[in-house]
Amino acid sequence: MKKIFSLLLIAAISTGVKAQTTQVKQGQDVLTLKETQFEFGKIQQGQPVTHDFFIANNSADSLKLERVQASCGCTTPVWKNDPVAPGGSTQITVGFNAQNEGPFEKLVTIYYNGGQVKTLTIKGTVAKMPSTPAPPNASVNLLKQINQ
Repeated sequence: MKKIFSLLLIAAISTGVKAQTTQVKQGQDVLTLKETQFEFGKIQQGQPVTHDFFIANNSADSLKLERVQASCGCTTPVWKNDPVAPGGSTQITVGFNAQNEGPFEKLVTIYYNGGQVKTLTIKGTVAKMPSTPAPPNASVNLLKQINQ
């Protein structure tokens, strides 16, 4: 009788562990990103740029974006707080305003569904803004003389 009870107890515990493992795997698959990284390439200093990261909910449960946090103040994520229904989608728009010249790599962390985390990355190179305006156009003066 003790052997039967022990076998039943082991089977119950093993089934419970398997169920918990399955739930964790399903929880990890709730948020699916179309891409996790975006390369802006060369951008002009002081000129803001944005990129949309698309998210799909590929589970039978709702997806709740709890917080989206950038690694610095020059990067701004914008997202909706509404839950994403199963099979639905949403987006996070990441803005970047470069003040410093040179290459950059910024991280944006997504916190969702009670402590799960994924990270987005934006990259690029900031080109220095010219210190002087464009040179005068000599053709404009010529046109003014002709039209007098």
